[in-house]
Order: sequence, then C-alpha cells, then structure tokens
Amino acid sequence: MTEHHMPGGKKKEYFFLFSLAGIQFTHILDFMIMMPLGPEFIRELNINTHEFGLLLSSYTFAAALAGVFATYFVDRFERRVLLLSLYACFIIATLVCGLAPDYHSLFIARAFAGAFGGILGSLVQTIVADSIPFERRGKALGTVMSAFSVSTVAGVPLSLLLANHIPYLGWRAPFFFIALISSLILYLAYRNIPRIIGHLDQAHEGSRLSQIWNVFSAHQHLRVFFFMALIMLTGFSVIPYIALYLTSNVGIDNGYIPLIYLCGGIATLMSSRVIGQMADRYGKVKIFKILAIASLIPLLVTTNLMPVPLWVALINSTAFFILISGRMIPAMAIASQMVEAKIRGTFMSLVGSVQMLASGLASVLAGMVVTIGADGKMEHYNLVGYGAALCGLLTFCLVGYIHTDKKAQ
Repeated sequence: MTEHHMPGGKKKEYFFLFSLAGIQFTHILDFMIMMPLGPEFIRELNINTHEFGLLLSSYTFAAALAGVFATYFVDRFERRVLLLSLYACFIIATLVCGLAPDYHSLFIARAFAGAFGGILGSLVQTIVADSIPFERRGKALGTVMSAFSVSTVAGVPLSLLLANHIPYLGWRAPFFFIALISSLILYLAYRNIPRIIGHLDQAHEGSRLSQIWNVFSAHQHLRVFFFMALIMLTGFSVIPYIALYLTSNVGIDNGYIPLIYLCGGIATLMSSRVIGQMADRYGKVKIFKILAIASLIPLLVTTNLMPVPLWVALINSTAFFILISGRMIPAMAIASQMVEAKIRGTFMSLVGSVQMLASGLASVLAGMVVTIGADGKMEHYNLVGYGAALCGLLTFCLVGYIHTDKKAQ
C-alpha cells in the first residue's frame, strides 16, 4: 500500500488541507519577507546589495542542502511526526532571526530557517500526494500551492506595515509575527494531520545512496531539474531587487511598496486557477510556452523602467507577478508526470533542492551585478533583466524536450 487516504468526511479533509496550506504559507512567507524589506536591511544593517543577496541566499542554499539531506530519511519516518518536528524547529529558527543582534547572526539564523523550511515544502506536497485519492489530488495540491499567492496577498504587505509602523522593532517585527502565526498553525496541524505510514511498508532495494543516485541521474529527471533551475533563475534574479529599484530609480515612495505586492498577490491568486484550467484544457506545454514568452515583456520593462507614475509601475509589476508565477503551474504539472509513485518523496525533495539552489544562485549573481551609485540609484539592473530573459527563452526551448521524452517512455 503506497497511499493513505484521509479518514472521515469532507470537513476533516478540509482542516487537514488547511493545516498543510498554513505550513506552506508561513515558510514561503518567511522566505518572501526578506525581498520587499531590502531597502530597510541595507540601511539598518549597513550592508551593500551583494551582502543583501548573500542574506537572501543563505536561506535558499541551506534549503537546497537540507532537501538533498532529507532524501536519506524523508521516506523512512512516519510523515506526521517528521512534519511537526521540522515545523517546530522552523518556528524557533524564525524567532531567532527576529532576535539577531547583527548581520552575521541573522545570516546564520536565516540558514537554519531555510534548512527546515526547504524540507517542509517538499514534505507537504508529498503528504498531499500520499493522502488524497488521485482523482481529487490536483485540486488538493492547488489548495496547498495557493499558499504562495496568499503569502504575497496578505503576508508581505502586512509584514511591511509591521516593519514600518512598529518603531522599536522595525525589520524584526515580521519575524516575530511569523513565529506567532506559525505557533497557532502548529497546534492546528497537531490536531488535524493523521498518522501516515503507507510508505513505510515499501521494500527498499539496494543502498539508500544508490536509490537516490538512480532518481537523480535518470536522464529524463536531469532534464526536469535543469528546466526547473532555469525557471527559478528567470524570476529570482529580478524579484529580490524590485522594491529597491522602484524606490531608488523609479521614484516610487516606500509607503507604496506594500501596494505593489498586494496588487500582484491578489492578481496571482485570481489568475492561478484560470491558468491551471487553461493548462488542463489546451495542454500544459502550449500554455507554458505562451506564458514563458509573455512574461519576458514585463520582466524587461521592470529592469529598464524609468521614473513613471505609480499606476504605470503597478500595471507592469502586476503583469510581471501573474506571468512569472503562472509559469510554475503548467511546469509543475509537466514535471510531476515524470516520476513513479514509489520514489515520490525522494524526487520531490530533489526538485525542491534544485529550485532553492537556483533561486539562491540567482539572487547572489544578481547581487554581484547590481550596484548602488553615488547618487543612491541602482545600476546594471538592466543587465540582470537581459540574463533573466535569456533563461526564460531557454525554458521555452527545453519544455518540448521534456514532454517528448515522457511520450517516448
């Protein structure tokens, strides 16, 4: 038996999915919150754009390494105990971020939060796949994955408001807020997530290392990993520096940055379901290709934007968020076809690691390219945009090969 279907009725399943979505919401929010706070971190901690890029990537690189490490044990433990234990550790690490006295201690605390958050991401998706029957699994995964949009809609603007309006805490306030919300969700998860042991019945052939290597090195899987890395490089070389660029170069007041994220988040939340339905109806590859090309327009505008009225910046940034995040829906559907159920946990951990590693690499590379001039304006952001556009074009070319490869099997 490889799957453990949810006991009880729809209400029980709703609370189960709500608890998992809550876990996704908080660990994604914990990652997202750093980006719009860029100007404040640079000012308060007296760091440059490169050091800010390293601060962002400490979370993602730690998450990537932890995801690889998790492949050793993720399929060996009962899912509920593992999830709750990791989540408790994540809450402690996030609380320590808020208490960090300087840049170096914050860097280390972010790495620990990333390590636990990275494993949680792939574990939550694995639990959904283990617990919900196949005919309802797409909708269930959609519910849990919508946490990304919700974290942008509610969490990022709220955290920015907390940072801007609690004078004694400043950038520390969002971390305390996340730790508090996470503690409530931990209690919900404790009450509503059942024991999941179906995967423990499976026989393990050969050494664990050889199993992991076989999953990682299969040529069709390598194509998926490379494809996912390029998708993350396209978005996360540009996204971390949007707030800084809008305030320093475009002339948008810092008080309007929450509005930029709020509009982007609401639009993404509304468009995600539509994009998912279109991918099912017209084909995942076709919809991905359309989104991959369409997303290049707001991407290049974002990285070359001159001083414009707020409404122009809002329209462009909203289109950017819709299209850049929208690509992930058909992309994940295409990638999920590539793996057998018995190696689900291992494959999801590796995909999560590749995504985190690539997003961390993207923010570091972009941080090395962009600089702040003597006039306080960001320079060379347009070069980052051209590099991101090139990665976006490569995903357009590569997606057909992944799909063809699957058909040939």
